[in-house]
Amino acid sequence: MSGLPQNVVYASLVIAGLIGLASIVDLATGSPFGGQTAFDVLFIISAGITAYLGIDCLRDAK
Repeated sequence: MSGLPQNVVYASLVIAGLIGLASIVDLATGSPFGGQTAFDVLFIISAGITAYLGIDCLRDAK
């Protein structure tokens, strides 16, 4: 895999990391999303699933 599909996978990994990090910060401080604990946990889970799928896709492409 090269070109645009690979860049899309890398972009999804970066975005999943940012959402996961923002959710962890929100759990600790209550700042970016208003301290909604249930949403933070769901965001962290979905960011982890997205990161796993992106890494698996990059492994399969090699």
